[in-house]
Amino acid sequence: MTSRLQRLIAPPSSAAPTQAAKRLLPWVVAVAFFMESLDTTILNTAVPAIASVLNVAPLNMKAVLASYTLSLAVFIPISGWMADRFGTRRVFASAIGLFTLGSFLCGISSDIHLLVVCRILQGCGGAMMVPVGRLTLVRTFPKSDLLRTMSFVSIPALVAPMLGPIAGGLIVGYFHWRLIFFLNIPIGLAGLVLVHLHLPDYRGKSSHPLDVVGLILFGAGIALLSYVLEIFGEHTLSAVEMTALLALSVILLVGYALHASALAYPLLQLKLFAIRTFRAAVSGSFFTRLGIGGVPFLLPLLYQVGLGFTPIESGLLVMPQAISAMCMKLIMPQLLKRVGYRGVLISNTLILGLLLMLFATISMATPVWIILLQAFFYGAFTSLQYTSMNTLVYADIAEEDTSNASSIASTMQQMSISFGVAAAGLATALFVPKGQPSPATMIHGIHEALMGLGLLTIASTVVFKGLKAGDGDDVSQHTALHPGG
Repeated sequence: MTSRLQRLIAPPSSAAPTQAAKRLLPWVVAVAFFMESLDTTILNTAVPAIASVLNVAPLNMKAVLASYTLSLAVFIPISGWMADRFGTRRVFASAIGLFTLGSFLCGISSDIHLLVVCRILQGCGGAMMVPVGRLTLVRTFPKSDLLRTMSFVSIPALVAPMLGPIAGGLIVGYFHWRLIFFLNIPIGLAGLVLVHLHLPDYRGKSSHPLDVVGLILFGAGIALLSYVLEIFGEHTLSAVEMTALLALSVILLVGYALHASALAYPLLQLKLFAIRTFRAAVSGSFFTRLGIGGVPFLLPLLYQVGLGFTPIESGLLVMPQAISAMCMKLIMPQLLKRVGYRGVLISNTLILGLLLMLFATISMATPVWIILLQAFFYGAFTSLQYTSMNTLVYADIAEEDTSNASSIASTMQQMSISFGVAAAGLATALFVPKGQPSPATMIHGIHEALMGLGLLTIASTVVFKGLKAGDGDDVSQHTALHPGG
């Protein structure tokens, strides 16, 4: 009975996926990415409504948001080991199943404490979806096809945060907040069917025990750091308490680094940072997001508090970003093939920094079409940046290290999102006066914050200068000559 059930859940797949499976695989992964990306942003809009129904203060709803982030931080690092040990199909299906179940339980929750627990369950599933999905793509497609595939599946991660606030506002305004969670159920069930039919099942060549000590050290350190960043700028903890928690998280992470250096199979293989392309892609992604990661936080403030637009109008002003992100995927392979990763990442990071500064020119007198045009270009170059960095991660990674590379890249990406919001919060705290500032004062303060983040983004180009001219050519198929490369 047990063996029959196992075959039903995860039937063995051939070593070489069929052409039909290859065609559908990017869609399966993209849908999972979209579901995971949409969940966080769509919930933000509904916080006041949920707080009112559950009879809690809106500030207490922070636990509902933070619990999901903390769960991601803890469980992403073990995703690679899980995939190697139990197979990509079973882990990916379990991730979608947990996320869908957590969504259902969140939707029927009538108590904030139960809602927090269900959000943690959601986070367990979400933590596995992104890294295991990427891992499956890397092991299915040759490096020459990876750029085209990754550019397709990265679109949901760009589109969902833009649709989330609009969808959340419409659901809360015209339906019921529980629908926010129930929307994931049909998507998740459809995803489970597609995974069962078409997802390849890859396992690691050798199985090694889980690094439990490393999981405790790294998981606790990352979770604590995520928590500190999540509450950054609030007054729930004193400066001394915040500093103590930050110091403790650093001690735990340093302890993990020392622990990992003495093991043959640590939780995360930090030796991968010795590979130039991997180091540049992961660290470049982290430092770039410090600047551009705060834009989803700052632009709504600028549009709604400063310029007086409604939440739905504010959401529509960023919609061109989604359109241009989809358009960019059509020319991205040719662009990287012609220019190469080094040229694209250096120039594109500079352009993104300048675009952030250009946002700092938006005022009451700025025509709407100018705002929409700036959003269009920003979405295109952001799409190019993220996809370039995500694919460069695997340019020189050996097959046996892909699961570890995916776990590290996803962990750093999750942390960079938290750091980006914290950087935006710090910039806002520095330039926007406390209390109830006037619209003009708010606009001026956000302009200065955007200028600061633009300069920070430009400075992050130094990370990509360490790349050589031919780096990533197996992925981009760049055929130009590289003298001395």
